[in-house]
Amino acid sequence: MVENTLLKNISKYINLTQDEISTFHRFWTEKTLEKGDYLLRNGDTCRYDSYVVSGALKAFYINADKGNEEILFFAIDDWWASDLDSFSKQKPSIYNIQAIERTTVLQISHYSFQQLLAELPRLERYFRLILESYLGVLQKRIIYNNVFDAESRYFAFLENYPNIASKVPQYLIASYLGVSAEFISRIKKKNKPS
Repeated sequence: MVENTLLKNISKYINLTQDEISTFHRFWTEKTLEKGDYLLRNGDTCRYDSYVVSGALKAFYINADKGNEEILFFAIDDWWASDLDSFSKQKPSIYNIQAIERTTVLQISHYSFQQLLAELPRLERYFRLILESYLGVLQKRIIYNNVFDAESRYFAFLENYPNIASKVPQYLIASYLGVSAEFISRIKKKNKPS
């Protein structure tokens, strides 16, 4: 059962009893996206929080001035993909989330999420801990973007996210880092072992 992947993730932070696990299963639905399918579109309200069982997603904003995608984040196996602001406030999203490859997610609706936490209050701790981790990542990204040069950002990305780097096309990584794909090609060529 695909929910076991999520339960394994949760068990890194808290332990659930068998009764709690049985309750937990009632709240989730499985969804498969084909490459190019949208999990969320700009202007739609994020009705579901999604846990990636397998696959890869990109979250992006369309830069109106340049007309290109600005990558906000990637979500691969064992990650979460959601517009937290849109989901928590049930207001329209300002960005898109799209499948880069065939992706399976587990989803919980906003209403079911509230019910889940009411029935299993210990899960509040789990969601708080993953949110804290996510905020730490955002803070690091802000620092890296403001302080480090593009080459340093690229190598930090490879070091911190090797699984993403192996799964996501180079041009999307370039967008995430705010550089061109050609720039990354030059860095790779320059640092290629002789």
